Amino acid sequence: MSTANAEVVTAPVRGPAQLTPGYFAGVMGTGIVSIGAQLTGHVALASVLFVLALAFYAVLIALNIWRIASYRKRVVDDLHDPTRAFGFFTFIAATNVVSAMFVGIGLELPAAVLLAAAIAAWVVMGYSIPWLAVLSNPRRPILEAANGTWFIWVVASQSIAVVAAGIEPLYPEARQWLAIIAVTTWSMGVMLYAMCGLLLLFRLIMYRLEPQQLDPPYWITMGAMAITVVAGARIVEMDDAPMIDVTRALIAGLSVIFWAFATWLIPALLAAGVWRHVVKRVPFRYQPTLWSFVFPMGMYAAASIYLGRANRLPVVEAVGEIWFWAALLAWSITAVGMMFDIGGRLSAWRNTRATG
Repeated sequence: MSTANAEVVTAPVRGPAQLTPGYFAGVMGTGIVSIGAQLTGHVALASVLFVLALAFYAVLIALNIWRIASYRKRVVDDLHDPTRAFGFFTFIAATNVVSAMFVGIGLELPAAVLLAAAIAAWVVMGYSIPWLAVLSNPRRPILEAANGTWFIWVVASQSIAVVAAGIEPLYPEARQWLAIIAVTTWSMGVMLYAMCGLLLLFRLIMYRLEPQQLDPPYWITMGAMAITVVAGARIVEMDDAPMIDVTRALIAGLSVIFWAFATWLIPALLAAGVWRHVVKRVPFRYQPTLWSFVFPMGMYAAASIYLGRANRLPVVEAVGEIWFWAALLAWSITAVGMMFDIGGRLSAWRNTRATG
């Protein structure tokens, strides 16, 4: 775990000043588990998680506005920190997860507004964050700072493709543009995954990885692949359009390959967790980055279900339905941990005020 993340975990509550940029992963995790519950027929559970995700999203929006207004230097520092800056992309992914939930219940207007906001943020962040955090950063060698959060850039791109493809039945008159957006962002996500994967591979080869650094965001390597599968499956299901017609077969085939690769990554990531917590005895406790573990779990379940249904692969769909319960367990443990963490921070804050 990086020094910055350690500060977030151990510091007492001091308003939004120490809010980590990647906390929107909590909305992503809650939202995707809600979608998984909907896909597996657990409507009541999906509704509860839907409300929690919306509340989580609204609270984080308010806290981030407060943080930008009152602690601008901390925000700027985060934008220039290559170990934290890519966490800002969780805002885009979370916005699209909420948009996808609105699509699922047929609320096209809020879904479209959120998609438009996510696209605008994707354009701005997609150029500014890599420049501020990496290219213009005087820190060298910068490769040592590469970590799993860099793959959130991929997740943000693919989340736009998911919603653009999913919202198409609600806006048939915009089919041509939605097809272009979906295929373009899906393709960009694939290219970005290859780039981030190579950079992370070089980092692992060239620099020693300490067990404290092997934190939950490394699971995003799998989550980014899983959301690529979901986006591909949704694109395959889109109605005919020139952009879809020329790519449908390619995207369908690649989606199966990407699902297989995501599946292959799971044992490796589980082994890394055993090495970190059992062999190296790094304490397992709640930290905001744990939400970066929940989201890939839920996304793999959704990816398996979507892919199985889109390509008529019942075994893959069954895997997703079983994996959903693992994702729900991960969400439950993380949510309880967050509640205890917030309670502990509030208690420490009250004690500080009482003795001060």
